[in-house]
Amino acid sequence: MDGEVSSDASRSSLASGASVASENVSYTSGVVLAILGTFLFALKSILIKFAFAAGMNPTQLIFLRMTMAVPFYITVLLVDARWGNHQSHESLRPRTIARAMLLGLFGYYLASYLDICGLAYISAQLERLTLFTYPTMVALLAWMFLGEQITPRILMAIGLSYAGIWLIYGQERSHAEGSNVGIGVMLVLGSALSYSLYLLFSKPLMQRIGSRRFTSLAMIGSAIFIGLHFVMTESFVNLVQLPGVVFVYGFALAFVCTVIPSYMINEAIVRIGATRTTVIGTVGPVLTILLAVVLLAEPTSIYHFAGVVLAIIGVSLVSVK
Repeated sequence: MDGEVSSDASRSSLASGASVASENVSYTSGVVLAILGTFLFALKSILIKFAFAAGMNPTQLIFLRMTMAVPFYITVLLVDARWGNHQSHESLRPRTIARAMLLGLFGYYLASYLDICGLAYISAQLERLTLFTYPTMVALLAWMFLGEQITPRILMAIGLSYAGIWLIYGQERSHAEGSNVGIGVMLVLGSALSYSLYLLFSKPLMQRIGSRRFTSLAMIGSAIFIGLHFVMTESFVNLVQLPGVVFVYGFALAFVCTVIPSYMINEAIVRIGATRTTVIGTVGPVLTILLAVVLLAEPTSIYHFAGVVLAIIGVSLVSVK
């Protein structure tokens, strides 16, 4: 009898140990995924700068990036339609599809285009930090359109975030044409605003039709707008005459810096939670500064790091509850 009790206790202990070990592995892998995803997102600005140096303009770059990415999202949409479980979601109707695609205009076309245009005028460091402050814009827009409360914490977050941008802006303006730097910052702020509008108004529709279907439709919609933009302003002949390396940059931007890290971050949220993933994500601007200094030889100073610290604290006040 004692032997049976001892055996049961032993099995229970082993099962408990295995469960703890499994949780530890899941947590560790979640942290690794969050770090890798943040790193790949931070690499985006660097690759865009390389593409500019190779002779690409913003319209060519965003068209090439979307052309390579959209077949993936079409495949996801078709697979999801065939095998996805949508018992808790409403069916896709023409009006719903049109709304999702129209939101893609703000989230993936306009936001991406303004961001890439802004990078033509400012450093990767200032671009990343400016774009990083979009959570504060979401909070302001939620107050304006949805009647959500603006708390002292949010006001402090906004003040700190934009103080950080202003600190780096002042440094860059002293080393370059002030008007050009100002144009670049305004373009990237426009990108952040466009993406914030997308986030604010996409959530209800995403809950109704499911995140995979919504994201795929939004990406396909943005591809249509980008295609029209390209046809009206560019030439395919000029695109194919660019050096072969630009197609490598386009592929890397489409998958290495967009598709892959988005899935990494989503999986990290599942494994370690949204709060921890957000905290890890705040190192993104720091990674961009390091990459810009090492790979692009961009100048940096104590003011750059001070600006990043202010912005990180500000965004964390909004993002981490």
